Amino acid sequence: MQAPSGHDWHAQPAQQSLQHLNSSAQGLDSSDAAQRLSEHGPNLLPQPQANGPLKRFALQFHNLLIYVLLGACLLTLLLGEWLDSAVIFAVVLINALVGFVQEGKAQHAMLAIQQMLSLESRVRRNGQVHSIAAEQLVPGDRVPADLRLLETRDLRIDEAALTGESLPVDKHHDAVAASASLADRRSMAYSGTLVNAGSAAGVVVATAKQTELGKISHMLENVVSLQTPLLVDMAKFARHLTLGILALALLTFAFGVLLRGYSAEDMLLAAVSLAVAAIPEGLPAVLTIILALGVQRMAKRRAIIRHLPAVESLGAVTVICSDKTGTLTRNEMTVQQVFTAAHHYRVDGVGYAPQGSIHCDDGQLCQLDAADDLRELARAGLLANNASLRSGENGWCITGDPTEAALLTLAGKVGLELQHEARNLPQVDAIPFSSEQRCTASLHHDHAHHGLIYMIGAPERLLEACNRQWRDGHPEPLDPRHWHQALDSGARQGLRMLGLAIRPLGEPQQSLDYQDLDGDYVLLGLVGMLDPPREEAIAAIADCHSAGIAVKMITGDHAGTASAIAQRLGLGDGKPLTGADLDSLSDSQLDQLLPATSVFARTSPAHKLRLVERLQACGARVAMTGDGVNDAPALKRADIGIAMGIKGTEAAKEAAQMVLADDNFATIAHAVEEGRTVYDNLKKTILFILPTNGGEAMILLVAIALGLTLPITPLQILWINMITAVTLALALAFEPAEADLMRRPPRDPKVNLLSRHLLWRVLFIGALMTLASLGLFLYTQTLGWSLESSRTLAVNAVVACEIGYLFSSRRLEGSANFGLRDNPMIWSMVGLLLSLQLLLTYWPAMQQVFATAALPAYAWGWCLLVALGVCICVEAEKWLLRRRQRP
Repeated sequence: MQAPSGHDWHAQPAQQSLQHLNSSAQGLDSSDAAQRLSEHGPNLLPQPQANGPLKRFALQFHNLLIYVLLGACLLTLLLGEWLDSAVIFAVVLINALVGFVQEGKAQHAMLAIQQMLSLESRVRRNGQVHSIAAEQLVPGDRVPADLRLLETRDLRIDEAALTGESLPVDKHHDAVAASASLADRRSMAYSGTLVNAGSAAGVVVATAKQTELGKISHMLENVVSLQTPLLVDMAKFARHLTLGILALALLTFAFGVLLRGYSAEDMLLAAVSLAVAAIPEGLPAVLTIILALGVQRMAKRRAIIRHLPAVESLGAVTVICSDKTGTLTRNEMTVQQVFTAAHHYRVDGVGYAPQGSIHCDDGQLCQLDAADDLRELARAGLLANNASLRSGENGWCITGDPTEAALLTLAGKVGLELQHEARNLPQVDAIPFSSEQRCTASLHHDHAHHGLIYMIGAPERLLEACNRQWRDGHPEPLDPRHWHQALDSGARQGLRMLGLAIRPLGEPQQSLDYQDLDGDYVLLGLVGMLDPPREEAIAAIADCHSAGIAVKMITGDHAGTASAIAQRLGLGDGKPLTGADLDSLSDSQLDQLLPATSVFARTSPAHKLRLVERLQACGARVAMTGDGVNDAPALKRADIGIAMGIKGTEAAKEAAQMVLADDNFATIAHAVEEGRTVYDNLKKTILFILPTNGGEAMILLVAIALGLTLPITPLQILWINMITAVTLALALAFEPAEADLMRRPPRDPKVNLLSRHLLWRVLFIGALMTLASLGLFLYTQTLGWSLESSRTLAVNAVVACEIGYLFSSRRLEGSANFGLRDNPMIWSMVGLLLSLQLLLTYWPAMQQVFATAALPAYAWGWCLLVALGVCICVEAEKWLLRRRQRP
């Protein structure tokens, strides 16, 4: 039978685990296995349910503004205005198709996790070994799923994808404390992790969704994805705008029928015209285009966006929670310092590339020919080594243990070459690394048949085996005090310390055994290694801080290592919180510590998810970066999840909204800038579209209030809205970032798009457009112009007002920009719009459809004066506003 959920298998003795599961070392018999398979189900993770294409397409119409437009479309159709109805419906349909295409990719995070389960496993049934499909595993099988280890032999498992631990973990079968974190449960082997070395046997204690991997999948399934800041703002914006427009249309209808004596049919058409004039039909399309342009710009900077609204989300974040291994660091162990009896060496260079200078005690460049102690130590690390190092298309890569690979890199920097050294001292025998012995050893003979043993291992283990130390080319008595000081120095810096020793043999021998590991060794020195931080990540964190964005490191690594990396990254030297600390803190206590804490160590997937949720509860907009399966729930919950593209798991990529193609944290700083640019351009677009739409509505309102003939028809309003949206408003999407963009604090999430300033600008621009358009309409009517000619001039006057306002809209607060180089689209679109207006005015086919007429040449002079007047008035308003804001 299976233990209840949450059973502490890691704290239970191995034989007791077998008894609890009613199993044995001989495995299950076939009938018992079949019964358990029926009871517990196949070893498969549940698949996610996704919306079908029809439902996803239908959801594109679930928007208040769209509902109003569909209602307007139906009313115009009932009133017999089929052309108006067709144009309105075409706008709605195009917007829905664009949204459907952009949201076509369903979430596949749990499918990606499911694929990590092994396809075939070896089990013992009826005392014999069989191969079966992984989904047929049941609790009690001696197979790799979630295993309680029964026997181990030098077993090392890479658990980085599950726990974030940067190095392979030594495993054993002894029980550990019940309170041990996931990364410290050395008696367990978890599904989805990779065996690095050794062998083992264990009993299956959990399958499918009961495994730690399955728990993450279940956690991921239950995580509620938050709407992006843009969608939240746009939802509020649409709700308020819709209510305002409907109220205005109803008041206009009642005013015209009750007070002005218009017929109900005429006023119904006028109310529809007012709604069509006020609703920004082109805004959804322009919004999609602005986001798509942001996607393209980010892709050029190696940031791949999976969901369009996520483009803008980065520009709104206030906190970035980053995984350490492979994100802020290179995930490449590197020797940083070497301690010998005579010297302290500092090693430059990062990663596995065997390139970098070495500095001695006084900081001066080391003369490698004279550094005999360093060369002897590096030779030991080179020869007593089972890893390999090679240069590939993506740089230097390794096979084997990262710690041993770091020693190969050190030897390369010292100038040693493996083939040459192996010819001089060929290997005769070796003892692989043993977690019990805490060391590895290698036996070598030179060509004169002199033998020696190199040993590499934990410093404490080597200090027990050594009675001498190497200095100036010969052994001398060991000075334990010197080496303990070196160990303390390395520990304070968060370095992983490793010792290297040599034992000359009096007589040649052909094999090694464990007795050869005890006594009479000469300590060559200690090396301190670290998974180094990315240099570009240090600069990126500084950029984030200058932009008012806090950066927090959340890792499964040890607190000391995490703290040392954090200091190098510029995250401060505050005390880190561990997973155990988080478990002991209430939500309110944690909320108080969050602002001052930048490092969280020894965390589990549940801890990461909780940290993201508490930050959000405190009002933060959170971006979460990660690459492992353990990061997937937090990636999904965050306002924007950012996965690593090269070293990231498929589960992390599918849960995220953005993927870094180069695994470079610095790319996030560039993406933040692009996100802020997108929001700026969106704000400029809204600040352009709404006031101009409001101006069109105000023209109709004033005309109705004064009992005048409508100066612009509903179809002409639709024409203006659509062509200005795809020309002038679209041109604002190409505006470059403003100079101070990354020196501004993140925008206040409480500030709505529909702000007081926007409402004032709607009234201000509306008044200017009404004065210009309605004024010219009435003036030309007094001159005896035809109704079609006066309306044509009114339409062109509205377009002229929008062109003049466009140049002021290029800067939110600064002066109008008439430049061509920084955004050539502006003048291109102005030229295109003028061409379209000429067609509307003079082409007979357009005149027939839109009821327009040809204008005399001098009428265009009036339009030019209108454009200049609007631009001057807006610039004066912005100047007064800047002056008022000065201290």
